[in-house]
Amino acid sequence: MTQGGLVWALAFCAWIGFAGIALLVGTLRVKLLEPNLGERVAHVVGTILVCAGIMAAIQLFVAASGLSGTWPLMRIGAFWTVLTVAFEFVFGRLVLRKSWAALFADYNFFNGRVWLLVLLTTFYGPVVAGMLRAM
Repeated sequence: MTQGGLVWALAFCAWIGFAGIALLVGTLRVKLLEPNLGERVAHVVGTILVCAGIMAAIQLFVAASGLSGTWPLMRIGAFWTVLTVAFEFVFGRLVLRKSWAALFADYNFFNGRVWLLVLLTTFYGPVVAGMLRAM
């Protein structure tokens, strides 16, 4: 495997880690936050926790991979974002059997759904981590 191929394989493994973070926070949100805060507030708090966890993992990935520069890091962020959206729609539609309307509902920022923050963190996180690392 080439060095470039290794970076992409590691990026995929990191993305699997993001899924683990989201699963853990989602479980905590349902079991602990929702009963105490209600669904709407728990959704926002849970999303912020997922973003923080993913950003921490991104910083570890950027440090370990040695990647630098806006474009290489942005390509990694785009890769992760495409994987995330594809997973959400494929898993949601085929496994959970959600309607298209239900799937798109989490993307409605104006209705209090802040899932887009996770996608923004996933996309821009590598560039931000690279900038922080260069300081």
